[in-house]
Amino acid sequence: MTIHKLERTQVVPISIREAFEFFSNPRNLERLTPDIVHFQFLKAPPEKVSPGTILEYRLRLWGVPVKWRTRIESVESPTRFVDVQEKGPYAMWRHTHSFREVDAMHTEIRDQVEFAMPLGALGEIAYRILVAGSLKQIFDYREAALRRLFPG
Repeated sequence: MTIHKLERTQVVPISIREAFEFFSNPRNLERLTPDIVHFQFLKAPPEKVSPGTILEYRLRLWGVPVKWRTRIESVESPTRFVDVQEKGPYAMWRHTHSFREVDAMHTEIRDQVEFAMPLGALGEIAYRILVAGSLKQIFDYREAALRRLFPG
């Protein structure tokens, strides 16, 4: 199984506590996800994640409806939390959200995603043709959404 890695870093003009509060509230996930994936929670999420929190949602990937369930593996407020896929489109998915104070009013947000495709060689072909570009598009959207939400 090939482990792929995606990393993104962005500085936002808010304090580390504000950044952590925003990202650790799963209800904000909809605001950071492009409409093209039709993201929708299957049941109302809590206002804040904690270790063991389960999030269940539905989306469309390349026009195919997909149910996805993630579990919050760890939370280290205000610097980090990790979610892992329990059920979904990937053979493995682990997303680490990290926050580093640049100064009192600026925070570096870092996303590190480790994931593996299902279906062996066929999944790797899908990764090259569809998945890599789609993930780039989703994280590009997220970066632009953060600039709109937190102009500075």
